[in-house]
Amino acid sequence: MAAARGSAPLQYGREAAPAPAGLGRLCSFTPVAASRSGRAAGLRNMSQSFAAGSKKYSETVNADSLCWTPSINSKPSVCIENMPSEMLIKVFSYLDAVSLLHVACVNKRFYQLASDNGIWLKMYFSCFPAKRRIWKNEFLQMETVPSSCAVVEDRKPGYWKKEYILKQIAAVKTRVMQLVKPVDPCTGLPCKNQKAIKASGLSWIIVLKDKNGKEHVMEKAHLSFKHTSVSIFWHGTGWPCLDVLSTLKLFGVIPLLPDQSTAPSKNGPRRRSLIAEYSLSHLTESSVAVGSDNLVQLFSLNPGLVVGLWKGSNEIAFVTVSLHYHQLLERSALGSATVQYVLPPDKPVLDDIDPEYGLHDYDLHLDMHSEKHTYMCGTFRSLFCRKGDIENGYLKLTVVSLKDNTKHIPLIGTVGLSWETAAFKGIVKDCYMMDVTVLDETQKPFWCFSAPVCMELSSKVSNLYDYMGHIYITDYADSEACPVTKIINCSGYKTGLF
Repeated sequence: MAAARGSAPLQYGREAAPAPAGLGRLCSFTPVAASRSGRAAGLRNMSQSFAAGSKKYSETVNADSLCWTPSINSKPSVCIENMPSEMLIKVFSYLDAVSLLHVACVNKRFYQLASDNGIWLKMYFSCFPAKRRIWKNEFLQMETVPSSCAVVEDRKPGYWKKEYILKQIAAVKTRVMQLVKPVDPCTGLPCKNQKAIKASGLSWIIVLKDKNGKEHVMEKAHLSFKHTSVSIFWHGTGWPCLDVLSTLKLFGVIPLLPDQSTAPSKNGPRRRSLIAEYSLSHLTESSVAVGSDNLVQLFSLNPGLVVGLWKGSNEIAFVTVSLHYHQLLERSALGSATVQYVLPPDKPVLDDIDPEYGLHDYDLHLDMHSEKHTYMCGTFRSLFCRKGDIENGYLKLTVVSLKDNTKHIPLIGTVGLSWETAAFKGIVKDCYMMDVTVLDETQKPFWCFSAPVCMELSSKVSNLYDYMGHIYITDYADSEACPVTKIINCSGYKTGLF
């Protein structure tokens, strides 16, 4: 029996499985016994051999069989973030400026690589070629241009990125300022504002901030251009409740890198310019109620803002703002996200006439309108103010005399402020947008505003036989002046008097 055990191969009911190719002596073993203890000893010896040897194969062993299963080595994942910096810079060099700014927002490493001076220097000189200086004499002709290598090495990282962006902004500003140079002789305002707004990619947004500090941005707006102002309407859905809101900010938004060939994208890099900030706390108590109809109630905040609330609730239906054209582009583009653009102060013109004569040669352009309707538009020239009419820094200008019928201007249609939402629309009667433009004797804007106002029925009755109708009065006041407009109803139509 002993000789038989030593000469015969060990079998467990079938032939012994051959060792996998390539394992060599590591996988060979000699069974010591057919008993349970012998099999256990053999398995221990084999496991020790595998632990000391190669780990290319793993084993699964049970009491009845032996098999070898190849282990799966996890390969390192191929990811763009694992690429060498030199290769990433080469990839980034094929991107345009807007795409580079997007890539810089991925992580810190991409931000540093996307700010590479070599990439932005090439882009800078492709858009703004360097001026060459040439010296000539009869012996030598020399042409000098900046050395790219020296320029890149001497600058801090991100220098040429900043220079490129500033140069693009300056180029757009120059192009826009050229468009607003032509002036309308009647209003003294730029006559190509609409083209300038389109060329710069300018748009407007409102940001509603609640009491917890969360901001709600309203992007989509409808524009209505008039003679001296632009009205902007936001009437989307998803307005936050008025009770939780604290402020409303109006911003002008302009693309950081505007492209005339494509429409500006709201997902692209943009700059904000703060135009106005309004407090919405206690809106119904602190603001002026302009008017109402069966569905909405309108509240006005200076300058030029209208908030429409659904009747019986504190839910916002729409928001409208009217912006006067005077220095509109500067206010919408030259401020920052936190600071408004400061208008240059008006310098009074020195009068070479006797000061007792007072102020003279003022012009007024008055525009009364709603979204789609213009109720009155007229220009009144050669206005003056006597010295006795100047009090506490304010002057009184009488635009139209009640007795001078030749200067009376009729109103067209029924006065009302139109509004619209996603599901409803209507008109609030006896309300309108009033644009006032006062020019000094040099025909430069002296006082300008655009604001929502309402007409109120006066208790006074006209004593003129030609005007036996009701008298309506429009009052408006801001920090600079307080105009009063009188509207007299006469034989079915209304005539505007100032």
